[in-house]
Amino acid sequence: MEPGNNTSVSEFLLQGFSEDPELQLLIFGLFLSIYVVTVLGNLLIILATISDSHLHTPMYFFLSNLSFVDICLVSTIIPKMLVNIQTQSKVITYAGCITQMCFFLFFVELDSFLLAVMAYDRFVAICHPLHYTVIMNPQLCALLVLVCWVLSALHALLQSLIVLRLSFCTHLEIPHFFCELNQLVQLACSTTFLRDLVYVAIVLLATGPITGILYSYSKIVSSIRAISSARGKYKAFSTCVSHLLVVFLFYSTGLGVYLSSAATHSSHSSSTASVMYTVVTPMLNPFIYSLRNNDVRRALKSLFGGKI
Repeated sequence: MEPGNNTSVSEFLLQGFSEDPELQLLIFGLFLSIYVVTVLGNLLIILATISDSHLHTPMYFFLSNLSFVDICLVSTIIPKMLVNIQTQSKVITYAGCITQMCFFLFFVELDSFLLAVMAYDRFVAICHPLHYTVIMNPQLCALLVLVCWVLSALHALLQSLIVLRLSFCTHLEIPHFFCELNQLVQLACSTTFLRDLVYVAIVLLATGPITGILYSYSKIVSSIRAISSARGKYKAFSTCVSHLLVVFLFYSTGLGVYLSSAATHSSHSSSTASVMYTVVTPMLNPFIYSLRNNDVRRALKSLFGGKI
């Protein structure tokens, strides 16, 4: 294999978390359980939203899209990891690695954009309640989701094209449990310009959703403070709690991984921290939205004939 020639790269090695057979068995069982819970939990949210006419509102339309994206996100990374543990193989092909990275970027960015759209929905509901149904009409909701999908796809494609131009040296072991963009860039022995271009693209696109969320909630806080009654303030704020929890989990862990890895370059600690926003957050989303939401709980009870 010639150093610096990315056309000669045929496969990468995913190191995962541990080479200890007993620990690998534990990891297999843990991630399989998380995967099943994540898929079933988010699928129940989607079915509840579809089946209950009371949930045919913009907020739950966006929530069902978020649940679908979360299913796709975990399905992009966990099955391959489980197969590698089961077959005791660390190999992932070059094409498979780039494909996994592309879809992972796509669904993570889509998660980010949908959270920003959901923040805008809460902003309109609290700051302009009398005009909510007019502003958040079905056409606008569908358009917002479509824009999210298109922007995410374009960004993932752009990042993948940049990575395809990177040259990789002989060291092709990825100290991670999936083909994460940051790890691939660190493995590359190309010029710093291409590597820096990847980070610039990430920062530019991540800035948009974060700015939108911060702006929406700054307006929401101002509106809530203007409400005279304590009960009114509590009722308005309670509609945002679930979304705020999801936003905090997603961005605090996601940004923490990239910032800490850039500062310390500790790949193993980065892979462990990545579990939070790639696996744990999608699993917790259905619980966060259902446990605090009477409408969702009622829809789930109706879906199962009142047996839960």
